[in-house]
Amino acid sequence: MAVLVTGGARSGKSRFAEAYAARLARRGIYVATAQPLDGEMASRIRSHREERIRSGFAWETVEEPRDLAGLLDRLAAMAPDDATEQPEAAAGISPGRPVVLVDCLTLWLTNRLLALDPEGCADNGRVGRELEAAIGELAGAAARFPHPLVLVTNEVGFGIVPETPLGRRFRDAAGRMNQRLAAVCDRVFLVVSGIPVELKAIACRLDPS
Repeated sequence: MAVLVTGGARSGKSRFAEAYAARLARRGIYVATAQPLDGEMASRIRSHREERIRSGFAWETVEEPRDLAGLLDRLAAMAPDDATEQPEAAAGISPGRPVVLVDCLTLWLTNRLLALDPEGCADNGRVGRELEAAIGELAGAAARFPHPLVLVTNEVGFGIVPETPLGRRFRDAAGRMNQRLAAVCDRVFLVVSGIPVELKAIACRLDPS
């Protein structure tokens, strides 16, 4: 089962995603996409690690800033732990495999975009095609992932229009990425002011005719 959790900055989405993931398995693999490029970001990363330790849930942290699709494919092939029998499975808990939580997709997208166009002046067509290909690979890996998977992303299009071409390219790519991932996920949550709302359950579906 794949779950997408989205929301704005400081909306409570990561906290909800971690709590939700802890209901799906006995332990988890936390895939962190942030890179400690400055002291402030390094401090944030340390703080988040400490919070996960204090949570009491068994998290193993894996850092992967760019190749999420490849990492998910590798994790998909991992062997289960010693099999635990029916009670956990009946409760919806994965008995032998950890839940995988990726936090977050928009940082991953930032890393991929800056690797392609660090100055914001590369050819739009080429960068766009390569980003779309990377997003497609990630959506495919998420769709075929056979174990519990929780993906965290950001809604970045609710604010003002970015003033730079690179900022606008990122905003547009993030919107397309979120649509691609939402389409392949079983459940999609929007978290606003700490309150999660399950979107697919209340989505309007137009009659195809």
